[in-house]
Amino acid sequence: MDYGFFTTGLLTGLREGVEAALIVSIILAYLARTGNSRHFGRIWSGTAAAAALSLAVGLLLFLTIGELSAPAEQIFEGSAMLLAAAVVTWMLFWMRRTSANIRGELHAEIDRALSHGSLWGLAVLAFAAVIREGIETSLFLLGQVTAATRADAGASSTLIGALLGLLVAALIGYAFYRGARVINLRIFFTWTGVGLVFIAAGLVANAAHELLEAGIIPIGAGIAFDISGVLPHSEQSGNILGQLLRALFGYTSTPEWGALIAWIVYLGTVLTLYLRPMRPVAATGPATEHRPAST
Repeated sequence: MDYGFFTTGLLTGLREGVEAALIVSIILAYLARTGNSRHFGRIWSGTAAAAALSLAVGLLLFLTIGELSAPAEQIFEGSAMLLAAAVVTWMLFWMRRTSANIRGELHAEIDRALSHGSLWGLAVLAFAAVIREGIETSLFLLGQVTAATRADAGASSTLIGALLGLLVAALIGYAFYRGARVINLRIFFTWTGVGLVFIAAGLVANAAHELLEAGIIPIGAGIAFDISGVLPHSEQSGNILGQLLRALFGYTSTPEWGALIAWIVYLGTVLTLYLRPMRPVAATGPATEHRPAST
């Protein structure tokens, strides 16, 4: 078990799983409160379909990587890591911007589905809400699994951590549905978001390394520094701290200039934007909530 990659998988599964679980719990709680609990089955159908499709996408991409040879393998792996970092970055800022209004938006969607008699629209609503998180999780885990494989650390540690994180997320979602305030969600999303930014920065650096190896990036292949005598990252060295930093943040004791610059630019830019105070959103109209007629 590589505890560094286990931790990255755990954090990813927990953060993304909690987002999906909270969305589903908001939908279920609103249906229960409005006397429409009999439609729960449609919500679970949409949720299960989204989870299955997300898993299928992740497996397909992972198996595709295994069939490639150099330099196509390096190009595909580097592109997959960049895509995973880009998707998780976009979703972090999307969640940051919309989290304050997501409950009201979901309630409005449920009202429309119930009032128009489009009951299977509830399944589509759950599917659309969960598939965003599911595809994001698959892509991000693909990047982490690829990085773990390239580091000879084993992909199983990342996947085990992700499964445990998803399990804990499901329990948090159930507690949220039952009305328990198990965690401060604002603090939870802020600090897990910061953790994901650091992990994404590691993916960006690893992607730069792969693209440098493939010759796609023509400059920056020179070694910036070598501190392997102080803090080596290889598993053979037996240095647990170096291995942990490699798994969590993409650390290497012998970084190329291109990878190091990519890591600094991404981390500095995204972390600054993510932690800056949000501007208050002006109200667009009176907030009203009505009870839809049961159908």
